[in-house]
Amino acid sequence: MSTPPSNAKPAAAAAPEAVKPSNFLRQIIESDLEKGTYATRRWAGSPGDAAHQAAGQPDPAKIRTRFPPEPNGYLHIGHAKSICLNFGLARDYGGVCHLRFDDTNPEKEDTEYVNSIIDSVKWLGYDWSQPGNDAPYQASDYFDFMYRAAEYLIEAGHAYVDEQTAEEMRVNRGDFSKPGVDSPFRARTPDENLARFREMRDGQHEDGSMVLRAKIDMASPNINMRDPAIYRIRRATHHNTGDKWCIYPMYTFAHPIEDALEQITHSICTLEFEDQRPFYDWLMERLCEGGLLSSPPPHQYEFARLNLTYVITSKRKLAALVYDHKVNGWDDPRMPTIVGLRRRGYTPESLQLFAERIGVTKSDSWIDYSTLEGCLREDLETKAYRGFAVLNPVKLVLTNWDEVMGAGHLEPCTQPSLPHPPEGVTAPTRHFTIGKEVWIEREDFEEVPPKGYKRLTPPKVNADGTTSAGAIVRLKGGYVIECTGCAKDAAGAITEVHAKVIPDTKSGTPGADSVKAKAAITWVGVADGVSAEVRMYDRLFSDAQPDAGGKDFLESLNPNSLKVITAIVEPSLANAAPDQKFQFERHGYFVADRVDHVTGTKPVFNLAVGLKDSWGK
Repeated sequence: MSTPPSNAKPAAAAAPEAVKPSNFLRQIIESDLEKGTYATRRWAGSPGDAAHQAAGQPDPAKIRTRFPPEPNGYLHIGHAKSICLNFGLARDYGGVCHLRFDDTNPEKEDTEYVNSIIDSVKWLGYDWSQPGNDAPYQASDYFDFMYRAAEYLIEAGHAYVDEQTAEEMRVNRGDFSKPGVDSPFRARTPDENLARFREMRDGQHEDGSMVLRAKIDMASPNINMRDPAIYRIRRATHHNTGDKWCIYPMYTFAHPIEDALEQITHSICTLEFEDQRPFYDWLMERLCEGGLLSSPPPHQYEFARLNLTYVITSKRKLAALVYDHKVNGWDDPRMPTIVGLRRRGYTPESLQLFAERIGVTKSDSWIDYSTLEGCLREDLETKAYRGFAVLNPVKLVLTNWDEVMGAGHLEPCTQPSLPHPPEGVTAPTRHFTIGKEVWIEREDFEEVPPKGYKRLTPPKVNADGTTSAGAIVRLKGGYVIECTGCAKDAAGAITEVHAKVIPDTKSGTPGADSVKAKAAITWVGVADGVSAEVRMYDRLFSDAQPDAGGKDFLESLNPNSLKVITAIVEPSLANAAPDQKFQFERHGYFVADRVDHVTGTKPVFNLAVGLKDSWGK
């Protein structure tokens, strides 16, 4: 199984092996490379201000992108798209993608999420390491510079301390139909503002009592440019800086600075940040003018976020599912989190394929969930070992077995693990036995078969009084058998199916084709079958857009999103390693559970995806 490509290092950047589908981001990057937009940049080996970078060498990375999650929750499928996009572009254009924790909000962030994010990015197959620096970056490491930048803006007359209440600021900001009103504190001198800001820093004022605002234009048609807040007082212990700070930068102020310190060239984010781009550019211009940051500064580009049917990606709503026990944790296989998708059986390659297949656009649209499932099927088709599993078992008794094969005889059988292995791959052979009793699916026997039914049916009496023999089928990998009837309990439920084995018809022997069978069915021997817990997962929501238009997403929870059954699996599946994927022949793709498969008393398998789209129209 091939290893997913990792983030290319600048010194060893290679051209992509295959032409990637073009999109507007690739066109922008190719244009910038052709024009040499960022060719003069220098890189000192670590993030830093203009003076720090000027002392460095010409940047060996042709472009720099970044994936900057806030460590306040578990990453989901939308983040997976962004990871593949940013790391993929850096890889394809001889660049580097930075992993950066945007940890400017100490009240919601935790090292648990930091560790989970690192694990998820690595699992997806990407690497952010650079020569001499293997650690991810953290926005909180730049707090000193951000404070320095804020003081510069104050001294240059571009920022002021506002002591209005939050409600007063909201009212005075205006709306789309009327301009804002200047704060009564806007006319303070730089010296007055600087003194007040330092009081904020030194903890002399209460949380929420004042903020530092950029001084731009209270009449701007873009409300985000009406003197946005850039620092607030917030007494909270930070997971990285502890209690050093009681003031913290706002995201819209911190994010552009983080990009600039890291010499990012193409800052790629989703469309909801489009209205923030003018402030991004304003801030970059001011700090470059002051000589604090290198030129040319980064530029922000926006693409449409992922809207996937039957899925919600709001961190708040996902947290509600977890904490209200609607699901069994962040890694529940029904969750769209990366840890949940991994436990469901999704592979890094399937998520990379999904990200590439849906592409990037500037307009919002919905992607059908079946597209994601199709990518997993495509990836597992040539990788997942095959195996027999009976999910709804009924015993099949071969009534003449002892007479024909010998009492207690168990006949060895084999099947390939991969019917069509990829070139250069040698797959092991599966070994199991057939004896007098085997397990089959209940649906493989019908007393009164529907039209077109080709599996096991008992003998029947015809209208003319003659009797037709029971159906003849092959036990796949074993013998051809002829159905002779069934046994029932007092309530009329079928407890056993009866058949007789036809000698000398074993698969792979010269007599295998001597008797024509209508169908081949899967089975597991009673002698060596293994009991397993199988979790049949389905979509968590029955509504394609469960939270659209203000709907209560909890009302569309699918009550049948999980069914737990006891199945019988062939002996090769009992030795499955956690996270190993299989195709249960005729049923779908399954994965050995990463947690309960190890800790339980019997194997546990999760349904990853069926062999075909059962939700298709």
